[in-house]
Amino acid sequence: MNRSRLGVAAYMLAVFLGGIVVGSFGQRLYSTRVVGATTRSLRGADEFRKAYVEELHTRLRLNDQQVQKLNVILDETRDKFKVFREQHKEEMKAIHDTQVAKINEILDEGQRVEYERFRVERDKLKQEKKN
Repeated sequence: MNRSRLGVAAYMLAVFLGGIVVGSFGQRLYSTRVVGATTRSLRGADEFRKAYVEELHTRLRLNDQQVQKLNVILDETRDKFKVFREQHKEEMKAIHDTQVAKINEILDEGQRVEYERFRVERDKLKQEKKN
């Protein structure tokens, strides 16, 4: 009889511990944050850069002189990207205009009107984010 009670206690303990494990796993799945892709504003880009430099500083144990040189490199790279985007702005606009024309080709008249409304709203949001 004593052995039977010990078996029941062991079984109850196993069930209890299993519940804790399953509950913890379920809570982790439930509380996981969803990450969405969004465009970054200028402030977001500055925050990203600050975090990037700080992480490199910490992980690579950069000294102050190396951090200064890293910032110069990042400034040069940002400027080169800006020049590149400006040089290819017309090409990118032509590619986008081709996309819009192709989309319009597959739409009926009512859809074209709604698509144009959609594009106007989207352009308005872009302008608001720039300012």
